[in-house]
Amino acid sequence: MHARNLTFAALTALSISAIAQTSTPIAGFVHTADVDLAYEVYGKPTAETPVFAINGGPGLSHKYMIQNDVWTRLAQHRQIVFYDQRGTGKSTILQPGASQEMSAQVADLEAVRAYFKFETIDLVGDSYGGFLSMAYATAHPEHVHKLILSDSPPPAFKDMVHLLPQTFPDIEEEDAAIEKKLGNTDAAAQQQLIDHFRMIFYSEDLMHKYLANIGDIGYAPKVGAAVGESAEKMDMTAELPKFNFPTLILTGRYDMNVAPLNAWRMYKAIPGAKLAIFAKSGHLPSYEEPDKYVQVVDEFLSGR
Repeated sequence: MHARNLTFAALTALSISAIAQTSTPIAGFVHTADVDLAYEVYGKPTAETPVFAINGGPGLSHKYMIQNDVWTRLAQHRQIVFYDQRGTGKSTILQPGASQEMSAQVADLEAVRAYFKFETIDLVGDSYGGFLSMAYATAHPEHVHKLILSDSPPPAFKDMVHLLPQTFPDIEEEDAAIEKKLGNTDAAAQQQLIDHFRMIFYSEDLMHKYLANIGDIGYAPKVGAAVGESAEKMDMTAELPKFNFPTLILTGRYDMNVAPLNAWRMYKAIPGAKLAIFAKSGHLPSYEEPDKYVQVVDEFLSGR
C-alpha cells in the first residue's frame, strides 16, 4: 500500500523442482549482488501464467497482503510468487550503500523472475506495487503477459489524487502530534503507519479486525522514504499508451488514499484496459470484498 511516503533464519533457496512438488507455500532467497531477496511461492505450476504479486509501501513487506485466503484461492489455478522488496521484511541482508532507486527495485523484480526461469509473468501490483509494476512493464515489456493495477498510484506521483487529509483531519492531527512528540523517528513512523491503516478502509469493523491480526508487517521507514524519493522523480505517463498487454485496473470506490480518479485516468490511458470498481471498499478491496476480488482477478487472468 502507498503509505503516504511515511515516507528466516536463512533458508537455502529451494529448487524449482521442489516447488513443483508441493501446493503449500515454499520460501527461499534469490541472491543478488546487493541483497538476498526473500520469496514465498503459493500453488503448483499449471498451464496458467505465473503471477507475481507486488506489494505496496514503499517500505513494507508483503505480509499485509496475506491477511485472508484470497491468494491461496487464486493459487488453486496458478503459481503465485511474493517477495519482500530490498530492505524490508526478510530481505534485510543488504550490502552497505546498496541503492534504493527505482531502477534497483525493477532490477530486483527482474532477478526474481529470472531465478524462476519464467519467460513471461502476470503482474498484480497493489498500491505502490502498481507503480513498481508499471516501471517493470516499461523496462521489460517482453516479460509481461498481463498487468493488474490494484488501487495503484498514477504513473507520476505529482498527479496523485490523495484525499486522506481532507477526509480524516482528526487522524491527520493525531499524526502531527505524534511527530511533535517523537520527532522524525522510526518510533513515530511506526505509530503513524497504524494511523494510516485506520484511514484506508470502507468498513470500520473490517479495519478493527485487520489491525487486531496484522502484527509486525516489516515496515522499514528509512527504506520507504528513500524509495519514495526516487519514485517521485519518475513520470511514466507517456509510457502507458505503449502498453500492449491486457491490463486490468482495480479500485475501491471509497479509496481516499489513492482516489478512484487515479484508476480512471489510467484506465483511459492504457489501450484496451478494463476497469473494476469495488463498491464497498477503500484501499484494500482484496480484504474488504475478497469474493469479488478473487472472481474478478481469476476471470481476467484466465481470459474468461
